[in-house]
Amino acid sequence: MMVTLPPDYRPSEDEPFMNPLQVEYFRQKLFRWRADLLREADGTLASLSQGGIHEADITDRASVETDRALELRTRDRARKLIAKIDQALARIDNGSYGYCEETDEPIGLKRLEARPIATLSIEAQERHERMERVYRDD
Repeated sequence: MMVTLPPDYRPSEDEPFMNPLQVEYFRQKLFRWRADLLREADGTLASLSQGGIHEADITDRASVETDRALELRTRDRARKLIAKIDQALARIDNGSYGYCEETDEPIGLKRLEARPIATLSIEAQERHERMERVYRDD
């Protein structure tokens, strides 16, 4: 089913949660984010492939190696984000997007706006973080 979003559409609490417009809004948001990450990754790849480290000066060399390590970490983070975006898009396809994995409650528009890949409601997320703290403190 094709849904055309009005250009100024913003999800609102006054409409049914995850109605076709909201679903399409988040689908487009996720696709745009994914495209941005891929574009950045291409840029990183281009700069990484500009060959070995030719700086004679040890300080320059260390700086280049630090930059390269940072770029690789950034790429790794982008790769993980893209995987989470793909999972969110799959949830859109199967109709579970926007609902907490644990409670099946709506995650909420504000949280999805801020973190469109969220899989847990705020309450479930806080429970997880409390549990992690308890086990981490042992």
